[in-house]
Amino acid sequence: MKPLMSKQVLFIQGGGNGGYEADANLVASLQTELGKDYKVNYPKILPDETVQNFGQRWLQQIGKEISSFKGEIILTAHSLGASMLLKYLSESKTKENIAGIFLISPPFWTGNEDWVQPLKLQENFSDKLPKDIPIFFYQCRDDEVVPFDHLAFYKQNLPWAVFREMAHGGHQLNNDLSIVAKDIRKL
Repeated sequence: MKPLMSKQVLFIQGGGNGGYEADANLVASLQTELGKDYKVNYPKILPDETVQNFGQRWLQQIGKEISSFKGEIILTAHSLGASMLLKYLSESKTKENIAGIFLISPPFWTGNEDWVQPLKLQENFSDKLPKDIPIFFYQCRDDEVVPFDHLAFYKQNLPWAVFREMAHGGHQLNNDLSIVAKDIRKL
């Protein structure tokens, strides 16, 4: 009998100094909660947001990572990585092999500063996302990095998505992604 292949999960890290290392705890939690039937892949995305055109470089690397998978993939991302994944998906055509999208503590970029322009979603971004792929958002009310009211912008623009609000857990959800794993297993 041929062994079953693991379901593939791609986890995109958050930004900032030490973002990759900090999010490794999230990845470990997700892998533990999902078990051996899933393989959580965790590539290192550009570590330095101070480089010129870092937003475009993140998008290119996200595209490269997604396209490297054969077969169905589950996309999961945290913070800056979650907002950049959403931007990538709303501005590209790569959607045929995506089983679900799970976004943890994503900022909703606004403002007129030069540095924020490459991070902002297009005005009609929600029109370009497929409504047949499940999209989940997770955020804690006590998030100390991304204001909780950013979630309201996503709710307004993506009414078909599922929103999980937690009272406590901060920006890293106490490094416990059991709620995300539970949703992933339901796909």
